Amino acid sequence: MENHEPKKVRERGIVIGRLPVGQKNCITDVMGVQVGHVTLDYPLENLEDYACTGVTAILPHGGNLFKEKVTAASYVLNGFGKTTGLIQVNELGVLESPIMLTNTFGVPAVTQGTLSYMLEENPEIGDTTGTINVVVGECSDSHLNSIRQFPVQPEHAMEAIKKASNHAAAEGAVGAGKGMVCFGYKGGIGSSSRIVEDGGHSFTVGCMVLSNFGKKEEFQGLRYLPLREEPVSALSKTEDGSIIIVLATDAPLSSRQLQRVVKRCGIGLGRTGSHLSHGSGDIVIGFSTANKIPHFTNELIETRSQLREDQPLFNQLFTGAAEAAEEAILNSLSQAVTTQGRMGRVVHACPFT
Repeated sequence: MENHEPKKVRERGIVIGRLPVGQKNCITDVMGVQVGHVTLDYPLENLEDYACTGVTAILPHGGNLFKEKVTAASYVLNGFGKTTGLIQVNELGVLESPIMLTNTFGVPAVTQGTLSYMLEENPEIGDTTGTINVVVGECSDSHLNSIRQFPVQPEHAMEAIKKASNHAAAEGAVGAGKGMVCFGYKGGIGSSSRIVEDGGHSFTVGCMVLSNFGKKEEFQGLRYLPLREEPVSALSKTEDGSIIIVLATDAPLSSRQLQRVVKRCGIGLGRTGSHLSHGSGDIVIGFSTANKIPHFTNELIETRSQLREDQPLFNQLFTGAAEAAEEAILNSLSQAVTTQGRMGRVVHACPFT
C-alpha cells in the first residue's frame, strides 16, 4: 500500500491561525492533562472480519478524578450520536471521570471498563457515597472495523486509562481513531494547542478530535496546500460520519463560560469543510483544570476564580478554540496512514504534498 510519512501539518508548512501553539502542539500542553491509547489491529476468526478500532482516554489530571472533579461543559452541534454522561455534565457543570473515545458499538464496553476502573480507585462509590457519571464519546468506524463483532472490550478501556501520560499524544490511525475516515481519506485522532496572553496572564487551550466525517468534495484542504494526485481508490461515497471534539484549558472558567468557549470549536470544524450533516454526530466536550472541586467537603460555601468576560483575553479563548479545533482536524488527516480493514477494504492517507 502507498503511504506517506505521518507529520503534523506545521511540519508540512501549513500554519493555521495567528495564535502561538504550545510546546507539544497537543492537548497535553494543558498542565496535568494526560492521553492514553489502545489500538486494535488484527484479523478476527472469520477471515473477512477485522478489528480495526480502539479506545482513547483523556484525563484532566493525574489524581483521583472522582474526588477532585473539574469544571466541564458540552455542546451538541448536531446530535446524531450515542454519547454517555453529557446530560449530567451540563446539569452539574463538572467532570468526574476520564473522557473516553471509541467506536459506536464499543460505548457499552468502554463505559463498563471505565466504571470498573473508577470503582477500583474509589471503593466508596455506590456504597457510602453516590454513583459516578462516566463520559464516553463515539464515532462509527464500520467501513474498516467489524463493529458487529464487538472487538472493543472493557479491559481495553482500563488499559487506555492506565497508559495515559502527559507526553505528546500519538495521532492519526491510533486508539479510537484506528478505523475512522475523514473527507474520504484516513482520519482519526488529531490534536493542537494555543497560548492566549494578556496583561501578564497566560493560559493554554488544547484540543483533541476524533475525526470521522465529510465527503471528499467538501474538504477545504486546497486552502492550505495542493494535494498530490489522489489514489484511485479514495472513498468517493461515505456516510455523513461524526466528530468528537475535546477541549481542555487551564483558564479559570465557570461551566457556563466554558460552554461559550467550546461552541467556537464548531467554527474550526466548519473551516475544514463540514456543514454538520443530517447524520453526523458533532459533539464538543470541554473542561477547565483551573479549579478542582472536592467530592468530600463539609463546607457550605465554596469559592472559585473565573475570568471576566468583558476582557480581551476572553475573545482570545474563542479564537484559540476555533484555531486549535481546525488544526487538530487537519493533524488527524496529516498524521494518519493508509489503513486496511475488514473485507480487504483500504482507506488511503490524505495526499498532502
